[in-house]
Amino acid sequence: MIRREQSELAFTQAQQVFPGGVNSPVRAFKAVGGTPVFIDSAKGAYLYDVDGNAYIDYVLSWGPMILGHANDQVVSAVQKSLYKGTSYGAPSPLETKLGKLLQERIPQLEKIRMVNSGTEATMSAIRLARGVTGRDKIIKFIGCYHGHSDSFLVQAGSGVATFGLPNSPGVTQGTAQDTLTLPYNDIDSLRACFDKEGSNIAGVIIEAVAGNMGLIKAEQGFIDEIRHLTKMYGSLFIVDEVMTGFRVNYTGAVGLYNLDADLICFGKVVGGGFPMALFGGKKKYMDIVTPSGTVYQAGTLSGNPIAMVAGYETVKNLTPSVFDKMTRLTDRLCEGLKKVALEHNVPLQVVHVGTMFSFFFNNKSVRNFEDSKASDQERFAQVYRTLLEKGIYLAPSQYESNFMSAAHTETEIDKTITAFDQVLGEIYG
Repeated sequence: MIRREQSELAFTQAQQVFPGGVNSPVRAFKAVGGTPVFIDSAKGAYLYDVDGNAYIDYVLSWGPMILGHANDQVVSAVQKSLYKGTSYGAPSPLETKLGKLLQERIPQLEKIRMVNSGTEATMSAIRLARGVTGRDKIIKFIGCYHGHSDSFLVQAGSGVATFGLPNSPGVTQGTAQDTLTLPYNDIDSLRACFDKEGSNIAGVIIEAVAGNMGLIKAEQGFIDEIRHLTKMYGSLFIVDEVMTGFRVNYTGAVGLYNLDADLICFGKVVGGGFPMALFGGKKKYMDIVTPSGTVYQAGTLSGNPIAMVAGYETVKNLTPSVFDKMTRLTDRLCEGLKKVALEHNVPLQVVHVGTMFSFFFNNKSVRNFEDSKASDQERFAQVYRTLLEKGIYLAPSQYESNFMSAAHTETEIDKTITAFDQVLGEIYG
């Protein structure tokens, strides 16, 4: 029996200090109900809460822990680095070491700028697109979440969708007007927008595999049309890989789709569990960033040595064989969930790409945010809570993706499928 006393006490205390008791909204469990789990420690594929309960973890700090929690190689490298100083505020060879490794894996990263968060990466990328083109407008797609900077809190997914906030108070009308929002996977709307606004569009930003309205894959024709139109109108094509980088493919979404992106944003995995992200891309654009150019970007902790070491060890140890193993486990899990749902006659859409997966209680395929919203969210919440009682920790919102790690094994996968079978049996009879 799962105990909750200490988590409930911790949540009560946290609410006296933090808005809603948390430091990022989805953690509050508003979408699924109940008290959020407060974590004491993590190792491998497991989380351990303050009540001593163990959970098979498919959130993995929202994606970064691709090798598993407290990976021995990463921890050892970080421990050694700590004694050499935790922040320099000056250049270090560690930055170049990680940068070169990332360029080897993602050749499209001709030049890179290290930053501290995914939000900072995407925010900087659209500033650069505006600086390059001299234009103001950015296209984003409804349900895609690119961080919490003002330009992106318009028709966003993830936590914004979870809390029913299509636009955030505090975002000015002028900022909102410069963000053009279109339906995901809708070529006709994309063409119509460029027909009307093409000469004003600085860039198009997209999650090529959306992970913030549930997991939804962009259709190849849709992606191809974005590249075609941006080239035609002189706009920049920006791919947000903060979540998908090294997760949907060994070389990310740009490798999965063979994309000719102008700018790419990475985060999560590249920091190995530390606050770190980057934006990069074609040299002719990145050289316009200060100090070599005129588009300003700076950060006190950018290139932090501890984050550089953790990121390097993570990416280095993420080999093709490790990635293939995780992909096979993700396939095994998702096929198992589908089979269980079919046996219980439950309408369920299970979507997985690489090491990412999500599921929707829906009787038709999910192509965009409207389809995602039409899924049975009450049923999702009920299943979520019951799975949590059985020691399965999933993302506490239908609009979030789940992840696999190298530390998961067939044992954890089979336990999860069995628990899912039991839950559907308890709910549906």
